Amino acid sequence: MKDPGPAGRMWRLYKMGGLTPAITSMFDSRNAQQMAFIRSVMKEQRKNSLYDVQLDTLEAVVFDLETTGFSPYNGDEILSIGAILVKGNQVCEETFYTLVNPKRQVPEEIVTLTGITNEMAGQAPDLIDGLKGFLEFVSNRVLIAHGSGHDKHFLNSALWKTSKVNLSHRLLDTMMIGMWLHPKQSHYDLDSMLDLYQVEVLQRHHALEDSIMTAHLWAKMLKDIAAKDITNLGDLYAHLSHYGT
Repeated sequence: MKDPGPAGRMWRLYKMGGLTPAITSMFDSRNAQQMAFIRSVMKEQRKNSLYDVQLDTLEAVVFDLETTGFSPYNGDEILSIGAILVKGNQVCEETFYTLVNPKRQVPEEIVTLTGITNEMAGQAPDLIDGLKGFLEFVSNRVLIAHGSGHDKHFLNSALWKTSKVNLSHRLLDTMMIGMWLHPKQSHYDLDSMLDLYQVEVLQRHHALEDSIMTAHLWAKMLKDIAAKDITNLGDLYAHLSHYGT
């Protein structure tokens, strides 16, 4: 096949993802292709409502991030991404995990908390590589996280920084579901919810291990959700609307 040349490649990237990746392709073709992929995933996801999907057959990806701090808009970065596939109440074996190079020093307290050292982080893939791998794993599935505000802020910051797009996937928060199901609980952090639902805690503050435990939490919550005659994603969103989902 004949090489289309720089102009042809730029036009193809423009059609895939818009002007930003096309311009970037003039400088870094590999990053431009990754950017175009990320933008195309977000564009396709906006077409999927998923509200009629039954919860007992819902395919979702439960995920977690470890980060250098709490503020993506003040210099903090993603350190690792973990995720696991669930189908209905079945926690599957398919997982995703990657470290991410934050391009900055990892604070000592974060090293202690996560076990991710500066040496490990410095040898990790760049952010755009980690995002592309994660989105390939997620595809068009619903996302689930515990205390999703933190993760959503960091994902949006990363997606904007690398590809000038925002997250468009549907997102469920097991913390918000816990608040709805158990309004008299005093705490809704992950440890409290894992204890309430008797999910075994193996390793905390590891993106994949936290994802796996949250996946088992979600699977057990589905029984309580069904007991309230909530059967599809749209009905669940409607009942969670008071909690900021």
